[in-house]
Amino acid sequence: MKWEQALTDYKHYLRIERGLSKNSIENYSYDIKKLILYIETHAIKVSPIIIDTHTVKDFIYSVSKSLNPRSQARLISGLRNFFDYLIFENYRTTNPLDLIESPRIGRKLPDTLSISDIDNLIKAIDLSHHYNGVNLGERNRAIIETLYSCGLRVSELIELKISDLFFEEGFIKVTGKGDKQRFVPIGETTQKFINIWIAIRNHIDVQPHSKDIVFLNYKGGKLTRAMIFTITKQLVEKTGLHKNVSPHTFRHSFATHLLENGADLRAIQMMLGHESITTTEIYMHVDRSHLSDILNKYHPRT
Repeated sequence: MKWEQALTDYKHYLRIERGLSKNSIENYSYDIKKLILYIETHAIKVSPIIIDTHTVKDFIYSVSKSLNPRSQARLISGLRNFFDYLIFENYRTTNPLDLIESPRIGRKLPDTLSISDIDNLIKAIDLSHHYNGVNLGERNRAIIETLYSCGLRVSELIELKISDLFFEEGFIKVTGKGDKQRFVPIGETTQKFINIWIAIRNHIDVQPHSKDIVFLNYKGGKLTRAMIFTITKQLVEKTGLHKNVSPHTFRHSFATHLLENGADLRAIQMMLGHESITTTEIYMHVDRSHLSDILNKYHPRT
């Protein structure tokens, strides 16, 4: 079996058997492509079926010099999953990563914004901003409000459809990782801003493949992930906010603020679309003062 064929088969497995999204599959494939490039560059005559631990170790050492411990751990995990797949398909009997340890890393806590930070970012949006006759200011306000108020991933936001909006019921249908769908509550304020944008959107010449997409660019096409990052970056610079803010920060802030105000962790898990509760539990570590307040309020011995 050649490397290219092994990678192609693995990507089919991730899409069909695991139900992963296109972005997730590309992330899984990235480190395998780096391994293939390393083997080709060094003219190593080895197939994915017979490659040994020594060769994999040399590769990891060569690329890890420029990686932090977290990236090294992700690299090792990605390769281990690939070779586990080859074992599953009976191409191999052992995993060359079995004897390779991942670096110890601390649990990374997500960055969060305060409520006043979010208010200031939204207030900084120029609602009169037009480009080619399209009011992009109103669109950007609706985007930031939706990211924060519904806790969406960027990929979920740009794929949000008009047919997914159930405002009378107070929910939107979100398609998350692995095409798994969930219903997320949406508040009246966010509904109002989306409706303002949709009224503007109705006057845009929408491209055929984007007829049902909520957030569009001025050309009537679907927005890219990069555009959402650009919108966020410009707002942060405009407000002079000295925090490391990305679109995902609004999602983290959504979950943290819910927890701080007494929301149930299981409910937060469902709204975020986390498959495992352990992923959601990271928010338990964000605000320890909140946990102390709960103990003081509810424990009989305090």
